Amino acid sequence: MASPQGGWDRNYEQPTQPYPAVDPQPEDRPRVDAGKLWAGGFGTAVVAALVALVGILLVRGVLGIHILSPSDAGAYGDTTTTTYAFGAFGVAILATGAVHMLLMLMPRPMAFFNWIMLLVVAVGVLIPFTVSAEVESQIATAAINLVIGLCIMSLLNSVAGIATRAGRTVNGDGML
Repeated sequence: MASPQGGWDRNYEQPTQPYPAVDPQPEDRPRVDAGKLWAGGFGTAVVAALVALVGILLVRGVLGIHILSPSDAGAYGDTTTTTYAFGAFGVAILATGAVHMLLMLMPRPMAFFNWIMLLVVAVGVLIPFTVSAEVESQIATAAINLVIGLCIMSLLNSVAGIATRAGRTVNGDGML
């Protein structure tokens, strides 16, 4: 049997007894645990920097493709390699800030974050092809940028899921 409008489905034992008022509009906004989010963002930034370093060592040292520095700079390269790794670190920190803002302000924040990250990754993949360099260097740099971007995107998706708690509800099924 269907219950009439609001309140009848609560099955109060003493309908004449005054019950406390219930807020009809629970806070639906998820709550963000900023500590967990930023700790995960810092971890993501470290991983992104290491992915950049490993990618450069793989491309320069193993594959022998000279990217980011002259061929006589060795497998590590020069200070440009360090700058590239710190750049990946910085992008991950900026992405963490973007996730935090989106979680606090937007409906379906992770859908927006994924679209933003996919477009940023596309820019990172296309930029190497806009400079004059050997084609193999362009492809290698684009591949490293792709892996760094996907790393940041996937890790921050996981971190955001862990750092976000559902809005306030009275019982376990989301109903007041």
